[in-house]
Amino acid sequence: MSSFENLRIVDNFYQTSLFFPMPTVIISTLTEEGTTSLGPYSLVQPYYVAGKDYYAMLLCCRNSSNTAQHILKNGKCAINFIDDDPKNFKEAVKLSWPGDKPSDKMPKCKFRLEKSLMEEETGEKRPEVLTDAIEVIECTWMRELDGAADDKPGELSGYEPPYHDFNGITSKFGAHFILRVDKILMKKKYSDAIINGVRAKDFPNLPVDYGYRDSKNFWFHKKARLRAELLQVRKASLESVRYAADRADDKVKFTDDALETILGVPRVFLPVVLKGCVSWAKENGVELVTAEHMKIINDKRAKEKAKK
Repeated sequence: MSSFENLRIVDNFYQTSLFFPMPTVIISTLTEEGTTSLGPYSLVQPYYVAGKDYYAMLLCCRNSSNTAQHILKNGKCAINFIDDDPKNFKEAVKLSWPGDKPSDKMPKCKFRLEKSLMEEETGEKRPEVLTDAIEVIECTWMRELDGAADDKPGELSGYEPPYHDFNGITSKFGAHFILRVDKILMKKKYSDAIINGVRAKDFPNLPVDYGYRDSKNFWFHKKARLRAELLQVRKASLESVRYAADRADDKVKFTDDALETILGVPRVFLPVVLKGCVSWAKENGVELVTAEHMKIINDKRAKEKAKK
């Protein structure tokens, strides 16, 4: 006999039928007048994370929301990560009432805003970002995916079919937006930690909301001290890595001491790592990659990560 109860699945099941941990972010968009509007969201997550020529986030929202209507209009947004100070979560909840117009809610908003770094660099009008955000992802909607290029704003009482599968208007009241990651902004304290090595105390105080809400309250959790769990290091044998390396390219080869530096790379990622090493070798006229070359390649990757 099962130890679980079977809970009925209904609309907004992540709120009504689950305790589902999610981020709390503020999404900034541009109104028709070119001013910035803010809306709180939790249904946002990484979407394209590797293997394509760009990276992307996925946003799920009500298609009549200010956020959805603005993205349908101009395709620009910024995902702002606030800290877990209760006053910030209180402000986020204030911004969440359906139907409030930007002209009504923004004059009362206490979040500070500043010009987008993308706008400063390109001159293109972009939504402002939260000054007090810990990190920000500046994004552009990939409207050409799933045939969503013709989706337009204006239908506030629900959209009629046909609907798209995963991008644009996906149901009468729903929308999904695949958002290209244009730029990741981060306060220096936290970017330094990522570049130099993160310790438990370096993690920012990001709130987690629990999906479930009743008729009166949203519920969220402040960050507690993080607990580290060591990764299991499973080193491949030199012979197995040599087998893959010998087939990575017909001209570029590797010494044993070079391959020993990547024995800890999980097998599924090994072809990508070897491909990167081969590309560097060809760019630099190297046909036999040594451990010293591997150090140069790793240092190059570290510098590129620091620039980002």
